[in-house]
Order: sequence, then structure tokens, then C-alpha cells
Amino acid sequence: MKNKTIKIALTAGLLVITAFTTGCSNQSNKATVNNENTHNEEITIYFARHGKTLFNTYDLVQGWADSPLTDKGIEVARYLGQGFKDKQIQFDAYYTSDAGRQRETMQVLLQQKGVQNYQIQELKGLREVFYGGFEGGTNAKMVSASMKSLGYKSVNNFYKSYVEGQIPVAALTDAIAKSDPKHEAENFEQVKERTQNALNTIIKTAQEKHQKNILAISSGMSMQVMISDLTDDPIKNKPLSNATVVKIVYQNGKYSVVEIGNMEYVDLGKLSLNK
Repeated sequence: MKNKTIKIALTAGLLVITAFTTGCSNQSNKATVNNENTHNEEITIYFARHGKTLFNTYDLVQGWADSPLTDKGIEVARYLGQGFKDKQIQFDAYYTSDAGRQRETMQVLLQQKGVQNYQIQELKGLREVFYGGFEGGTNAKMVSASMKSLGYKSVNNFYKSYVEGQIPVAALTDAIAKSDPKHEAENFEQVKERTQNALNTIIKTAQEKHQKNILAISSGMSMQVMISDLTDDPIKNKPLSNATVVKIVYQNGKYSVVEIGNMEYVDLGKLSLNK
């Protein structure tokens, strides 16, 4: 009788252990599946360049140096906000660097879009390229110094190549850094590392918080550097206008740059506001 009791107890115990371990295994599999689903979800980031600033107007070098938006800059930010509104694009998160021109652009466009109770998250990695000793000086001086290392003797020829996107952003960034009289300007690899780290941070946060659409305001050349090895589209080397959009889609661990220099949102907003 005693042996039977022991056998029954052991059998019951084994059943409990089996059920427990099976349950744990199921929970573990479920967690893995959920984690995989999170990483398979599509995340879209709309990067936009800030609106026109005082330094832009005066043709001064504006990297980490900063200046406020002009009336034209505020206007184009409003157009962008209205364009997003007309497209009915809803954003789950908002990012800028610590640059005032980027924050101001974001604030203006969100007000135009009718967004309230938002929080802007700052990532220093979204700053423009640091141009060292050229900061605050004339663009003409920086161009004159850097174009020589790129093999250009004519300013007109340089600008023609630049506007047409014939100068790789990597070569241009490094030429500026090499020509910096203070030897403090960022080189291409430095800018790419910090901008892509910022991009990865945005994606990681979006995965954790199940965010689908993200809006980020950054600056022209840093955005070009960020996408430089994410796409083979040659227009990636063309300069980006104020408030233009670069759209990036992330899914299954891969980035796809689906829009570069898109002014459709601004044009739509302008048409809507000027009726």
C-alpha cells in the first residue's frame, strides 16, 4: 500500500513538472514570436531639413553655429506642416537635435498641423556637420578653400558639379575637414557614425514603444551623410532644399530610402494655404 502511494505521488509530481515546463516553454516561444513580430513591423521616418534661417539668407556657414528662422523659413515650415496634414500623416514621435533652427521648424509645422500636447526628443546626433574654423564665416571662403583639394580651379565649375550631385558627399565632407584652418571640422566617418547612431536610436525606441511613423527635423548635409551608404540612388549627393523630405522605411533589420529631396509635402501645403 505504501509503495502504491509513493508511485501515485511520483506520477502526480511528474505531471505537475511536465505541465510547468511545458507552460514555460510555451511562454518562452510566445515571447520570441512577439519579439520577432516587433522587429518585423514597418517603421517609417520622415526626415525634413529645417526652414530657411538668417545664416542661410546671408550665405554664412551654419553647422553647429545656429540662427533663427526668417519669415520665409517660418512660411516654408508652415507649408510642410499643412502638407503633412493634408496627407493625413499621423506621427507617433518627434525628434530634432539641440539646434534652435530645427526645434523652431518642428514647433511651427506642428502648430500648423494642429498637433497639441507633443514632446520633442533631442538627439545631438541629428546636428548638422561641424565645420570647425569655417563656422559663421562666408560659404564662399569655405568653398574656395575646399574645392582645391577636390581638383576644382573654377568656382562656377564646382557649384555646377555640386548642384548636379556629381560630388560625393563623403569627398565633400572630407575636403572641408581637410581645409579647416582650425583642424577641428568633422570628417565624413565621424558624421556618419553619429547620424546613423541617432537613426538606430530612433528605430530602437520605436520598436519598444510600437511607434509606426516618426518625424525628425535635421540639417541638409548631415542627412546626406546619414543615407550615403543606405541607398545607391545618385540623387543622394544633390543638396537638400529647406524643408525638403527624406523618407526612410525600416523593416526586417533593413533600411530603405524611398524618398530623397521630396518637396511634394511643401508644395501641397503651399497650394492649400494659398487658395
